[in-house]
Amino acid sequence: MLQKNKAIVISKVKYRDNDLIVKCFTEQNGLVSYLIRGALKSSKGSSKAVYFQLLSQLQIEENFKANQTLQYIKEVKVDFIYRSIHTNVYKSSIAMFLAEILSTVLKEEEQNTSLYQYLETTLKWLDYQEDYSNFHLLFLLNLTQYLGFYPESTTSDAPYFNLSNGLFETQKSNMYSVSGENLTLLKRLLGINFDDLKTIKMSSKQRQSFLTMLLLYFELHLGSFKKPKSLQVFNQVFN
Repeated sequence: MLQKNKAIVISKVKYRDNDLIVKCFTEQNGLVSYLIRGALKSSKGSSKAVYFQLLSQLQIEENFKANQTLQYIKEVKVDFIYRSIHTNVYKSSIAMFLAEILSTVLKEEEQNTSLYQYLETTLKWLDYQEDYSNFHLLFLLNLTQYLGFYPESTTSDAPYFNLSNGLFETQKSNMYSVSGENLTLLKRLLGINFDDLKTIKMSSKQRQSFLTMLLLYFELHLGSFKKPKSLQVFNQVFN
């Protein structure tokens, strides 16, 4: 039975000569892989591939079949037209970087409406903003809430934060206890709204240091997590 669904493109790979396998995070079914036949064919087919740019927000019509590895899309159209994410070199670098992380960390093959809405609304926010240099940091920090290891903040006045257990501590307990500048930035970012990000000023060096800490935090809590291949390019773009 055909059903309508909303989807955010997480990754895509070429399959055979003219097809794509596209991984999407969907509103109704979580993470789903689709086989898009003829997406890379010239002329008429090329317009189909345009839909599946990284982090595009789509409306799809599908005949979803549980327990089927690859699903098929009957019809697709854009749900939200980005003004700048795919045309601004800095924002497109953010999109590539975050899509790679999402491709690694999103495993749920079931509905998670709150996570879908988080991705949907934050990407729209990024698309409209002119001051977004710290966006990826807050995006990743808040993402941990949906992945199950958001920092426990009831004792956030403590002088250390332990990356291995996600807790603030009164004394340094191991090599993963963070203090200093990264701790200060973490405390400032906890609970902040995206609209208030502009109040937090960081140098590119501070930004890279905090991002390195965040990625280590992901590694410690997600056994399958690997540092993104796009990290080096991403850091170069924002230097």
